[in-house]
Amino acid sequence: MTLIPLPVRSRLSRLGAWSRRRIPFLSRTPHLKRWIEWAARVGFGARGFVYLSVGTLTLLGILDVAGEAVGTSGALAWLVTRPFGRVWLILVILGLAAFVMWRLLQAIFDADNEGKDREGLMTRVGQFFSAAGYAAMAFGAAGLLFDKPEDARMEGVTSSRQTAETVMALPWGDWLLTAGGLAIVGIGVANVVRAWREDFTEHLACSESLCRKVAPLARWGYMARGLAYLPLGVIVAVAGLHAQPSDVTSLGAALEAVERQPAGPWALTAMALGLIAFGVFSFVEARWRRIRPPREVL
Repeated sequence: MTLIPLPVRSRLSRLGAWSRRRIPFLSRTPHLKRWIEWAARVGFGARGFVYLSVGTLTLLGILDVAGEAVGTSGALAWLVTRPFGRVWLILVILGLAAFVMWRLLQAIFDADNEGKDREGLMTRVGQFFSAAGYAAMAFGAAGLLFDKPEDARMEGVTSSRQTAETVMALPWGDWLLTAGGLAIVGIGVANVVRAWREDFTEHLACSESLCRKVAPLARWGYMARGLAYLPLGVIVAVAGLHAQPSDVTSLGAALEAVERQPAGPWALTAMALGLIAFGVFSFVEARWRRIRPPREVL
C-alpha cells in the first residue's frame, strides 16, 4: 500500500541525499533505514521486558514469594516503585513508543509484505490494533511517572474501572463495554490460534538449529497470552451486560480468579511460564528478526 505519491517520495529522497552531502553532521549519522531498524529492535526488547516482568511477578505470587498476580499495568506500577524505577520506566516507555512505530509501519506500509489479500489485510489490521494497545500501555506507563502507586496490583484494577466508567458514560456505553470485552476475548482466541498455525521462524535471521529451539517459546508464549486474556474479556463483557463498571477488573486480578479455581494454581503457573517464554522470544526477535523498513518512508 503506497500512501505517498512517487514524485513526492523521489523529491524527499533527493532532498535527503543532498542534505547528507552538504551537512557534515548528517553525513556522519546512520541512514534512516538503520534508525528504524534500531528502534524496532528496541521496541521488541521493551515488549519482552514487560511480559517477562508480568510472568515473573505472577510466578512469584503463586509461590507466595512476592505479592500476587499482576498484569502489564501492574508490572509497570511495580517497576516504578523500585530503586531508579522512574528511570527504568522512562526507558520502557521509549521502547514501547518505538514498538508502536514499528507496528504502524507494518500495518500501514506493509513492512512485512503481508499483501492485500484477505489473510494479509487481517494480519495488518491486527498489527494496527496491536499498535493501539501498546500505545495505551505506554500512555498508562507515562501516567505512573507523575502518580506513583502505593499498590501495584490495585493500580491496574483502578485504571481498568476508570476506563470502564468512561465508556459507560458514552451513549450505548453498556453495549460498547460488552463489545470491548468480546474484543478482548477475540484477541485471546486469535493468540491461541496463532500459537498453533504460525511459523514463528519465518521472519528470523538465525541458524536453522537456533530457530528450531526458539519456536516452542513463541508457541507457548502466544498460547499463554491468549489464555490469559480470555477470563479478562469474559469479565468485561459481563460487566457491560450488567451495566456494572465496578465489576471490571485488571488482567492481574483476572489471573487471580483463575488461581482460585480447582487446579487453578497449576493452570496459572503454566500461564506465568508461558508469559516468561513470550518475553524471552521477544528478546530473540529483538536480536534476530528481519527488519525491513518500507521504501515509502525512506
